[in-house]
Parts: sequence; C-alpha cells; structure tokens
Amino acid sequence: MRPPTIRDVAERAGVSKSLVSLVLRGSDQVRPEKRQAVLAAVEELGYRPNAAARSLSERRTRTVGVLLNDLRNPWFVELLDGLNSRLHEADLHMLLADGRLNRRLGEDLTRTFTDLRVDGLIAVGTLPPSQALRTAAVRIPTVVAGAREPELPSVDIVAGDDERGARLATEHLIGLGHRRIAHIAGQGVVGALRRSGFESVMREHGLADSASVEQGDLTEEGGYRATVRLLSARERPTAVFAFNDMTCVGALSAAEESGLRVPRDLSLVGYDNTYLSRLRHLWLTTVDNGSHDVGRRAAQRLLDRIGDPGRPAELVLTTPSLEVRGTTGPPGGEAVA
Repeated sequence: MRPPTIRDVAERAGVSKSLVSLVLRGSDQVRPEKRQAVLAAVEELGYRPNAAARSLSERRTRTVGVLLNDLRNPWFVELLDGLNSRLHEADLHMLLADGRLNRRLGEDLTRTFTDLRVDGLIAVGTLPPSQALRTAAVRIPTVVAGAREPELPSVDIVAGDDERGARLATEHLIGLGHRRIAHIAGQGVVGALRRSGFESVMREHGLADSASVEQGDLTEEGGYRATVRLLSARERPTAVFAFNDMTCVGALSAAEESGLRVPRDLSLVGYDNTYLSRLRHLWLTTVDNGSHDVGRRAAQRLLDRIGDPGRPAELVLTTPSLEVRGTTGPPGGEAVA
C-alpha cells in the first residue's frame, strides 16, 4: 500500500489541501472544528509529512548541525539535553557529529552540515581552528556553546563563567584550612580562565608560593598522571582542584593508590557537576557550571540569529555554583558533606 498523502487527508477531512497545510504548520487561521477534522484524519490515516517536500517549499531543512569536541566527555550530556529541549520546542532537529572523529579521519564534518543545508550550526566544546567552520559561520547562523573559542565574526558564545567557578572551588578549599593547594590545568581559553581564577585567589590570600599547577589533558588518565606527579613532591599538596570531573576521578584513583584517604589526607574538587560526580562511590565536590542552561541558552541564541542573521555577536555567561559533597574536608579531618 502506498503511504497516505496530503490529498488523502484533505479528502478524509472534507477540506482543501491548503487548509491541511495550514493545520500542519500550526496556523491559528483555522477554525477549531476544521482543525479537529484534519487532525483526526491525520491520525486515522497515519499520515506523516514529507520532510523533503516541506524543506523545498519552506526553503529550510528544520535541522541544526551540532559539532561536539568529543562525545566521550560526560559534561556534554546535560548540555545536549538542554540544547535539544529548546530546539524541539521550535520544531528543529539535531544532527550530531563528533569532532574527535573529524580529527582522526582527517576530515571536517562541518562541510557535511553545509552540504546538508542545515538551518544553523552549534559548535560544542573547544574545537581546533577550522577553515571549514570559519567558512560555514559566514554562510550559516552559528553559535559556540560551552567554550570560548573559536571567536568568529557574527557568532554568539554561550558558556559558563569559568574564572568565577574556579574562584569558588579555591575559596572553598582555603576556607576549610588548606594552604598547599594544587590545580590540574586544562587547555585552551577555558583552561586558562580556570587557572587564572585559581591563581588569583591564591595570591589574594598570600598563598601564591604554596600553589602548584600540573598540566592535564581533560581525561581520567591525565588526571591520574598529574596527581602522581603532584604527590611525589617533597611537600605534597593537601588539596587538588581539577579542571573537570573526569580529571578529578583520575586524581581520586591516584590518591587511593598512594594509600591516601580522601578527604582526610587529600581533598579533591572537580568541575562540571557531571553524572560522574553524583555516583555514590565517588560523590565528588564539584563546580556546577549550569550545562543544561548553557544548552538552552545556546539554542535560543541560534534561534535569534536565524531570525536576525545580522545581529551583533554576544558573549553569554551562566553563573556557576559549588556542589559540596564527600571529597573535601579540612586538612587531616573528615568530609564536610
């Protein structure tokens, strides 16, 4: 059997094809009884609009390309949830691509989005410089979410206030009585902002000389290796502020492997408040940077830019908060939560 068409719906409902189109587009110019007749016919026949035909008639695909830095990072889960919820409300659909796969294959999937004629593009997380992304941003409404780069003309950036979040984490540790505090740093502009927040607070409290920084790579393994180096110092830190939750999990493993009890011997703070931090056997103190809110705001910025492509670019920052759980406490003491 052939699939039902808009003509079949019109005949079943006893209306014109143009009126069926108005109903399907959500127009408010249709009388309630006619709308109900059309919706009943759609349900009875199992009619599904032809997306390709709709795209041709509207000259848009109602799709948004989302390019992620790395699908393995759990922080993106809640951001994508917020992003998708707002796009769904606007009757738009996400097409996802993994930037890590891009780099491994030596291809740039941004071009694929351009070829598919997506209505908009959202770059999530810190992505390496890309001529394809720069070119796409000129042709397609584009927003950067959860990162501060790349900075492109007419591209909005929606992210957490990373420097403020780092200050919250560092102030928390100092408030507990820690003086020798280390930071496992990240990369790019976000990494620099979090490091700057950490170092500023340490200086303000006269603790610059007892601050130490080890470079990480945003992964659990990188956090483990950085913590091993920190713990091998003659005066090891009593607390570590990690760039993200994955790094913090690696730090936790290194501490336990070294025979240290967390938080009695070593306090740990992560960043992102991912599901990892909420696992009961980890229960990490961490900074919540409002990832769901970042996603929804990024989607709204994209909708605004689709409606007005010439509007000035904006930087939108969400306000972070500290989630105190079981991995922080005073030096030589027990957890505070």
